[in-house]
Amino acid sequence: MKGRMDTEMGKLIIDRDVLAKYAGMATTDCIGIIGMAAVNVKDGVTKLLKRENVARGVSIYVNGDRIKIELHVIVAYGVNIRVVAQNVLESVRYKIEEYTGLTVEKINVIVEGVRIVDED
Repeated sequence: MKGRMDTEMGKLIIDRDVLAKYAGMATTDCIGIIGMAAVNVKDGVTKLLKRENVARGVSIYVNGDRIKIELHVIVAYGVNIRVVAQNVLESVRYKIEEYTGLTVEKINVIVEGVRIVDED
């Protein structure tokens, strides 16, 4: 289902892929996040997604003008996961609500892996 809002001038419909891309980009902008993760359920393998594919690490559930978001992330080794996750929650909620006008009902952050950051 797509995000829907009724305005004075008509209806606004936002595709789930657009919402997923917004949420993925907002997530990867947070400090401590290496990237989004794609999980192969069959093999149980986690794969780091490139920046252009961040939406694949996001699941969006839409109910009218309310949305639920599930983010699959890979964090940097040595960061406080709780603090990073809280930062992600606040950032994604703010950006989605500010840019789309939809209400974020719930956000789940699933940490799929930890990576060492190469400092070259």
